Amino acid sequence: MSIAVIGSHGQLGTDLMHVLGDEAIGLTHADIEITDPASIDASLDERSPNIVINTAAYNLVDKAEEEPESAFAVNAFAPLNLARACASRDITLVHVSTDYVFGQDAERTTPYTEQDRPGPVSVYGTSKLAGEHLVTAGCPRSFVVRTCGLYGNATSPGKGNFVRTMLRLGQDRDELTVVNDQRCTPTATADVATAIAALIRTDAYGLYHCTNASDTTWCELAQTIFEIAGLDVTVKPITTSEFGAPARRPSYSVLNCDRLTSVTDVTMPHWRDALTDYL
Repeated sequence: MSIAVIGSHGQLGTDLMHVLGDEAIGLTHADIEITDPASIDASLDERSPNIVINTAAYNLVDKAEEEPESAFAVNAFAPLNLARACASRDITLVHVSTDYVFGQDAERTTPYTEQDRPGPVSVYGTSKLAGEHLVTAGCPRSFVVRTCGLYGNATSPGKGNFVRTMLRLGQDRDELTVVNDQRCTPTATADVATAIAALIRTDAYGLYHCTNASDTTWCELAQTIFEIAGLDVTVKPITTSEFGAPARRPSYSVLNCDRLTSVTDVTMPHWRDALTDYL
C-alpha cells in the first residue's frame, strides 16, 4: 500500500511517516499546493497513492480572526480540492480536524461524541468544520479525525507546541500565569499517528474522535509539565478573559473516543502517561 502524507514535516506528519514506514510518501508544501487543484492532480498522478492523509492546516487561531479568507482557503476549500481529486481516483482520504468545532455549549461537562452537534466559536473552528463537511460530501471513502492539543517531536512552523513553550519559558522564569478555565485533552501526535495507521486498515469510513484519555486545563497541564521535568516554576491560574486572546476558545472541548476504540481496538493512553513518555 502507498500512503501519501501531506504535511510530512509537521508534528503529526513526522510521526505518521515513522509509524507507516516504507508505505509512506512524504509530501511537503514544495511537493503539493493543496489550494491549487492543478498541483494536487499533478502530485497524485505522479505518485498514485492508495491513501492520502492530510495533516496540513491553517492553525493560527487568533490570526484567523483577522484573515478568515486564508483560514477558509486552507482549512475548507483545500480539503474540498483534495476530496474531489481523491474521489475521482478511488483514493481514500484521511482529513485531520479539531476539537475547536465545538464550544457554543458553555454548560457542557461531558465528552462530545461524533453524534453531537458542532458549534464553533471562532473563525478557525468554523473553517475546520466547513472542511469536515466538504471532505465528507466530496469523497465517500474518507475519514475525518478530530483531535486536540497536539504536541510532538517536530514543531509546527511558526507555532511550536504548548509543551515545548512551557519548557522554554520555565528555563527563564520562576512564575507563569496560564489559563485555567478551558478544559480539553492534550494529545501526543505519536498516539494519533498510531490510531490513524490502524484506522486506515479498515473500511469504516466516517467521523472519529482521537485524543489521549481523560482531560485537564492548560494551567493543570503546565503544572504537570514542570513537575515531570523537575522544574521549580509556580503556575498561577487566570481566566480566559484575563488572558485576552482575540479568538474565543471552547470552555469545554473534551472528545469521547469510544468509536475509534471499537473500530480499531486502539486504546489511547491517559494524557499524563503520554506526556511522561514524551518528556
